[in-house]
Amino acid sequence: MKFVSEEQPFLIPNLTLRLLADQVEIHPNKLSWLLNERIGKNFNEFINYYRIEYFKQLALDPKNSHISLIGLAYESGFNSKTVFNTYFKKETGMTPKEFLKQNA
Repeated sequence: MKFVSEEQPFLIPNLTLRLLADQVEIHPNKLSWLLNERIGKNFNEFINYYRIEYFKQLALDPKNSHISLIGLAYESGFNSKTVFNTYFKKETGMTPKEFLKQNA
């Protein structure tokens, strides 16, 4: 978790479990087990959580007001509008637009 927070590999749109496992020098099966057993999320849920948190920071920064929501989603490591919207709603209980209105 420290590595993911500090090095931000979640910003890589095509990040895979194997690639992350290589970066933290652990077998992919062990990493998958740790995520599921210790954190309670699968790889995609884990990485997309960090992407959503990063997106929220970008979206609330006035310097980024000229960038579209989907543009900010791509900046956060997402490579699909559908996946972004689905995970955002799942993590926050609201749409990205609702989040911005509530936090603006």
